[in-house]
Amino acid sequence: MTAQLSGVGPVPVAPPPVDGRRARRARSRRPAWEEPPSPVGQVGKGVVLTLLVLAVLFPMWSVVVTSLASRETINETGGMVVVPREFDPSAYVTIFNGGQITQAVWISTLVTVLGTTVSLVLTVLAAYGLSRPGSVAHRGLLFFFLLTFLIFPGLVPSYLVVTGLGLKDSIWSLILPSAISVFNLVVVRAFFMNVPGELVDSARIDGAGEFRILWKVMLPLSKAVVAVVGLFYAVGYWNAYFNSVLYIDDNDKFPIQRVLQTYILGGQSPAVSGSSFTIPGVTAYPPTLAVKMAVVVVTVLPAVIIYPFVQRHFTKGMITGAVKG
Repeated sequence: MTAQLSGVGPVPVAPPPVDGRRARRARSRRPAWEEPPSPVGQVGKGVVLTLLVLAVLFPMWSVVVTSLASRETINETGGMVVVPREFDPSAYVTIFNGGQITQAVWISTLVTVLGTTVSLVLTVLAAYGLSRPGSVAHRGLLFFFLLTFLIFPGLVPSYLVVTGLGLKDSIWSLILPSAISVFNLVVVRAFFMNVPGELVDSARIDGAGEFRILWKVMLPLSKAVVAVVGLFYAVGYWNAYFNSVLYIDDNDKFPIQRVLQTYILGGQSPAVSGSSFTIPGVTAYPPTLAVKMAVVVVTVLPAVIIYPFVQRHFTKGMITGAVKG
């Protein structure tokens, strides 16, 4: 700091003294979460995070190693294998040798792709219509959708509706009963309501209709939330098995989760065809436990592969779509 005196150049002025006690009191009033962690806290945080990571990775490691273990290794350990000894891919060769599991993977893939497409189309259309204040029966339809959060019709009415529509033993019985998730609908609707109205008005001035506004204005701005919702739908269809328990009686139409549930919980041996294959260094008849763990790996693998490509949209999509409109 400087001061100007008459006839004299600028003279430096010392800054006012800082009260150390006042600064310490100001720091003491800060919330605890704004304080830097102590060395003990940093070590404890690292230990807790390491234990959590190990708790997630250890079961996955054991499943993968067991699926690739030989019969002798599984017999020696008496169950799940942790330390790999011999590499034996016969379990994967068995399940992909044209048996029920291969058919189940195809059914699950078809249901996931078709169901995700149908769900996204219906969710986006319904969310856009409900986000427009001047739409027909806007409040009544919104109340009807939100009412399903509180009231569920039950399994018997749902079963009667599905069978009455002739969807029994059809892949559509695995898609249509869960085609729209109200939670996902509310998230996408909230995002559409947060889009500036000036963009919609300018598009209308240029002569765009509602479908063109949705396709050219809304969807390009909502890639993040649509990607997140699409992942939710895809994982839900891939992991769903209860609808197949209710509506599917034909074994050739079982999804992979139904087959996994039958093998793991029912204690049945895998129904695979072509078991008499010959590969150098591969057991001709793999152990049942290895086949079961291979089915688990095949079931989990698609979600693990797809998630990294959508993960970057999670924070932006969910936070932006969850803002109240």
